[in-house]
Amino acid sequence: MGLSRKRQKELRQLQGEAAKLWAAQQVLVGDAAHVAREAGRQLDHFRREQVAPAVQDVYEHRVLPAVDRGVRYSRDVVDNRVVPAVGGVIGSALTAWDIANAKRTGSPRPVASVSPSQKSGPGIGTVIAVVLGIGAAIGVLVAAWQTLRADDELWVADDPLSAPEA
Repeated sequence: MGLSRKRQKELRQLQGEAAKLWAAQQVLVGDAAHVAREAGRQLDHFRREQVAPAVQDVYEHRVLPAVDRGVRYSRDVVDNRVVPAVGGVIGSALTAWDIANAKRTGSPRPVASVSPSQKSGPGIGTVIAVVLGIGAAIGVLVAAWQTLRADDELWVADDPLSAPEA
């Protein structure tokens, strides 16, 4: 069954309009791609000119000073609190060790050193290193706690505020 000439003419017109529409859509898609590329370029400029300097400023004026304060505080804690306390404890322990050694060996005065053949277990250097390491870790934890404690008013309460009773 064939189409009438009128129908064939209408179909050709419809095909022509569809081809024009397709071409217009291709131009529109090309323009949209151009706009998207330009928006990306402008966003990159904005990031480079506005966001990066703001982030750098916050880092230099807020983050670094807080970290420096924490490091200085932990050094102060280790130097002025941990090391003197550990030194006293280690001195007392060494004195007790020498006295115990003197009583065990029967010598009238404490023995100043132990021969390498008599050692059994970790040496005094190991004990000092462990104690100083623990002291340093405590100093870092205290500094972190002090840093976070200073911003109490910035924290948000977990439970919502209740309305006052009338």
